Amino acid sequence: MAPPDSTTTGSTNAGAQHITYKAVVGTLPVGASDADDAMLTLDGKWMDGKTHTDPDKDPPVARMSYVYYSVAGAHAPRPVTFFYNGGPGSSTMWLHMGSLGPKHVVSADNKPTGAAPYQLADNPYSLLDVSDVVFIDMPGTGFGTLQGKEPGKAFWGVDQDAEAFSRFIARFLGKYDRWNSPKYLFGESYGTTRSAVLANVLCNRKDIGLNGVILLSQILFFDTDIDTVTPGNDLPFALALPTYAATAAYHHKLAQQPAALEPFLKEVEAFATGPYLHALAQGTELPAAEKQATAEKLHDYTGLPVEYLLRANLRVSGGEFEHTLLGGELNHTGRLDTRFTSPTLDPLEKTPGYDPASSAVSSAYVSVFNSYVRNELKYGEGLTFKPSAYALPGFKWDWSRKAQQDSLPTATEVLTDLALAMKQNPGMQVMVNGGYYDLATPFYAAVYEEHHLPIPQKLAGNIEYDFYESGHMVYLHQDSLHQLHDRVAAFIRRTEAGGMAQ
Repeated sequence: MAPPDSTTTGSTNAGAQHITYKAVVGTLPVGASDADDAMLTLDGKWMDGKTHTDPDKDPPVARMSYVYYSVAGAHAPRPVTFFYNGGPGSSTMWLHMGSLGPKHVVSADNKPTGAAPYQLADNPYSLLDVSDVVFIDMPGTGFGTLQGKEPGKAFWGVDQDAEAFSRFIARFLGKYDRWNSPKYLFGESYGTTRSAVLANVLCNRKDIGLNGVILLSQILFFDTDIDTVTPGNDLPFALALPTYAATAAYHHKLAQQPAALEPFLKEVEAFATGPYLHALAQGTELPAAEKQATAEKLHDYTGLPVEYLLRANLRVSGGEFEHTLLGGELNHTGRLDTRFTSPTLDPLEKTPGYDPASSAVSSAYVSVFNSYVRNELKYGEGLTFKPSAYALPGFKWDWSRKAQQDSLPTATEVLTDLALAMKQNPGMQVMVNGGYYDLATPFYAAVYEEHHLPIPQKLAGNIEYDFYESGHMVYLHQDSLHQLHDRVAAFIRRTEAGGMAQ
């Protein structure tokens, strides 16, 4: 039996307002198919008259945990925004405790936060000034549970996961009478991948229209991943170059330091997809003089030695850059946020053995969330909160797509899904957010992906781009968190009225 929901009240100061809110923590069950889901009640009981007591034969069910914050007395219908992290395999503790919820972890900006006791504080940049918010944990994480036959196979995959979230959202809208509210998706990292698929499922199969999709640290096409490059695919090197340049400038590794970051990055972007990509495209036919000139220009933008760049054949992976920029023998940069640095485990390795950005904040987030949910939200006594699914037995992600089963193996892409959602729902707006110091999902890769959505040029006007002097978790930098709130709030105010597409 799942524990009962817990309902509490709280208050915070956000957006120059004093806000009193209600918080509900609980779980909702979802089936692995529409047919199974239709036979499940909100408390997880089956309506088919069967006992369902054999876990090896019963249909798989995921109880997905969530925290829902709502503000009473505001204009109706009030917008509602659904948040989730990525991984794939992560709970949504990170967005919940770091971004736009009513409370957040107090953490250091670009260095380790240290050990407990940690601080929980009111979040002056909570989104509650313009929208109710729901933080959803993916199946198997948080306080959620998996039941029935092979539930991991039923819920852990690109399509399976998006289907589960679509069923959760439909159940949530019914339980809390939010069907006529303006609706937004807010996904981070792999959560942006989920958002593309989920938007298509909701809009085109569930008849649940969306006012907007908010993408943070985007990856929609995995052939752009700078950590898993393959021979013959030079695109990731070009798309990561602006992040290399921003990082080198941040750490003062350039011979000529730029006066301002953004004009400098525009110059790097032009080189990356112009002369640099042209040089890479020639492969072994690249003339020696052009190779030398390209290496020298890369040195100007990255600070890496010309000799190293030539030995690397002008192609430096994300891990190699992180290990090499600061010398490699003493320190390396972060991957999630290259502003962070930490001692190198093995100076003889080509890539770092860990991510200092992740190590700097993980303990604070896990500790504070567990304390907050139990002491203030009054939920979880006797239960284990699972920050991720990585340690669960049999965790394995299915990257295949139903729509691509009859085609040759290709990298996962969800550009098509987002494009379908936009074309069939032309009033839906998209907001792209990213950090300049993010090497997990480089910001310029997001721009490239959006520019290559298979949509009419007119619909490209539905997409806005917002970037920050921070990393993958842009909210670790307080000025960026402030900007993120203001920009997302403005996006919601501008789009919440819905209306007919032009």
